[in-house]
Amino acid sequence: MSLQELHSLLIIFVISALSPFLCEWVPRIRLPLVVLEIGLGVVVGPQILGWAAAGPTIQVLSNFGLAFLFFLAGFEVDFAAIRGRPLILAALGWLVSFVVCLGVGLALQGTGLVASGLIVGAALTTTALGTLMPILRDAKELPTRFGAYAVAAGAMGEFGPIILIATLLSGSEGEGAHGGSLLLLVLFSAIILAAVVAALRVRPPSIVLMLRAKMHTSAQLPVRVAVLILAGLVIMARDLGLDAILGALAAGVVVSLASSGEAGETLRHKIEGIGFGFFVPIFFVTTGLRYDLTALLSSQTALILLPVFLMLFLLVRGLPVILIRQDLDGTARMALALISATQLPLVVAITEIGVRSGNLQTEIAASLVGAGMVSVLIFPIAALTLRRMHAGPSGDVLDPSHRDSSESSPA
Repeated sequence: MSLQELHSLLIIFVISALSPFLCEWVPRIRLPLVVLEIGLGVVVGPQILGWAAAGPTIQVLSNFGLAFLFFLAGFEVDFAAIRGRPLILAALGWLVSFVVCLGVGLALQGTGLVASGLIVGAALTTTALGTLMPILRDAKELPTRFGAYAVAAGAMGEFGPIILIATLLSGSEGEGAHGGSLLLLVLFSAIILAAVVAALRVRPPSIVLMLRAKMHTSAQLPVRVAVLILAGLVIMARDLGLDAILGALAAGVVVSLASSGEAGETLRHKIEGIGFGFFVPIFFVTTGLRYDLTALLSSQTALILLPVFLMLFLLVRGLPVILIRQDLDGTARMALALISATQLPLVVAITEIGVRSGNLQTEIAASLVGAGMVSVLIFPIAALTLRRMHAGPSGDVLDPSHRDSSESSPA
């Protein structure tokens, strides 16, 4: 690693440590941490101040951060809370988004503004679950009924586009025919299913006792096993020609199902410390460093499309909330639409695929990613503001299992 890259890495660490303080110093705005990290990355990056750049080593660390982001998203999804109606409606809602986005993408392609309507359409169907999970958790929304629907919508907004990437977009990079990609996806799904069954049913007592005994020693065995599963499934996904994000998300689900109870909660805190304390901030700051601000500002079309894409995010992902009319009140549905329309990590991944394959212009990619950054900046803040304003009388504030404990609390 060169001395210049070491200095860049130091600046990334400074931003990582400084950002939480800045968020606390402006409590009225309640700026999401990820927004500040990306924004400061843009400011110190080559496009503005030129203090830092994303060299090869930093890019590797950033890739680990992206993997940990989706691993933690899969790890924190409470399938018991979202199963049933929330997950069914989220799946139907994503299918509605998919149909709408295909029409929007093909319409944009017909106007000549974009070269591939499929790539733009796939980006429009995403939801930034990995980004939203820490925001929802910090706002204490995860145990609420609204939180269940938000997590379900986010899960579908991650899995659905990842399947699109695996089956449709991988072929655009010359990695194989769509049919071959679909076959590999089925094979990978079978492997994940076998891993899930093993996580739920195969628990040798001697291994379980050893893992628990080594939880608080220097061995940190459960953490090492979790990281091994993450690395193994990510590399396996890449070897099969699938997106690494799919492997990371699946690894989080497998580890979550394999670890339960108090030991599982302890493991979650340890993995969160590694992910959110080290790798994930590097990914978000590096996203800012690598953002092509020049391509955006030098193109009038890209500048015009940025707010258009932002509104399309809200239209494509927010429209399906009409399916939840009987489950959440109007204010909660508006907040859910904003949460569902929050997009970024997968938009970055999909636009990179489009640029590499020559099917997406650099300035259009910058416009899409810029819209994703703005969505992360304003949509969660607006959604949580609506929730705070309407939390009192709303019937969807807490699940029954949580309401009793909260009402009996002296606070």
